[in-house]
Amino acid sequence: MSDKIKRLNRELVYKGTILDIYNDTMDVGNGKIEQWDFVAHRKGAACIVPVLPDGKILMVRQYRNAIERDTLEIPAGARDSVTEDTMVCAVRELEEETGYKSNKVSKLLELRTTVAFCNEMVDVYLAEDLYLAGEQQLDDAEDIRVEAHELSDLLEMIYTGKMQDAKTVAAILAYACKQK
Repeated sequence: MSDKIKRLNRELVYKGTILDIYNDTMDVGNGKIEQWDFVAHRKGAACIVPVLPDGKILMVRQYRNAIERDTLEIPAGARDSVTEDTMVCAVRELEEETGYKSNKVSKLLELRTTVAFCNEMVDVYLAEDLYLAGEQQLDDAEDIRVEAHELSDLLEMIYTGKMQDAKTVAAILAYACKQK
């Protein structure tokens, strides 16, 4: 924490299933006391860029309540526990959401989604040498449709604002840079 900014108090406002929301009382160093929101993501998450042998990228389309519409994203999910290896999480999510497995998984990057008020950490992986291993294994509340897209089409969606999910945008751009 900054030498000038100090947390004086942290009060739990809401305890959710994956998130806890706090009100922090902060001394911001100029003689003023401020109230800041803090969202604690309990377990962290992982996501994966699945590249088919023909170069197309597997994407999942699903409804997101926060923005009240379907989104096109890479497979992703929360870790089962704070100690679960994020690669294990990413590989599990790939299989559950798409039915695919990979013979070659490598780490692309680590990111923090919204550092202004949340500590969520997401590790991003690349899955190559994919093969269909079975059916999707969705939770009762999930309705996920699998689509394959050319990298160029995904980049166009990013640059035209049609794709806005931060983890997906970062992952696709990182993968595109790796291809150069």
